[in-house]
Amino acid sequence: MNKTLVALIDKTFYPKTEDRWDDKIFRNEILNVIKPSSIVLDIGAGRGRILEMDFKGLCTKIYGVDPDEGVLQNPLIHEGYLGLADSMPYFEDNYFDLVFCDNVLEHVENPVPFYNEVYRVLKTGGVFLSKTPNKYHYMPIIARSTPTSFHKFYNKLRGRDYHDTFPTFYRANCYKDYKKFSKTSKFNISFVKFFSGRPEYLRLFFLTYIVGVIYERTVNSFNINFFKTIIITKMVK
Repeated sequence: MNKTLVALIDKTFYPKTEDRWDDKIFRNEILNVIKPSSIVLDIGAGRGRILEMDFKGLCTKIYGVDPDEGVLQNPLIHEGYLGLADSMPYFEDNYFDLVFCDNVLEHVENPVPFYNEVYRVLKTGGVFLSKTPNKYHYMPIIARSTPTSFHKFYNKLRGRDYHDTFPTFYRANCYKDYKKFSKTSKFNISFVKFFSGRPEYLRLFFLTYIVGVIYERTVNSFNINFFKTIIITKMVK
């Protein structure tokens, strides 16, 4: 019965919404920047499970960095490195045309060295694109109030691999944070965009899904960016 009701809400309110709608939006922003001549870095590339982040063949070379060893076998990149992006000694200064990260900033414990290192490896005029949950959306608020074990449990219910859930800090996940860290790292903010769509985290159960639909329709109807689901930011060196 629950699955039938959830499917009914899908059909009624989100008939054209595809799975990973947020990654598809982010992919389009990357496609607006990437060129055949680009040398690209995917921070948080992981095992390559997000196919929307496959840009192999659309650029000269794409690298990946991730603390998960799966990055070494990621089929979406040419070369993977194990580690955190706040220290990338294997990359020289002014090397990349484009750096991007998809749902990574919420996991960054120390944003200042992270932004400084991204700035260092980018060429002058290079672009840093990020997509991340908005820290003032209900999902990150709940995440900040619950342990990682609960996140793993809930994501497992949603069909996500237990090992793909990592600790979150939400220290670089709002417009105010972007202004602060862009200033300390000398980045120029090109844009900050806010989006809300199908409430994926509440879609597991009919009653929570209804609450999520009401929330989503409200913030979009009144264009309340402060409470929207995701933020996509473009910074330029």
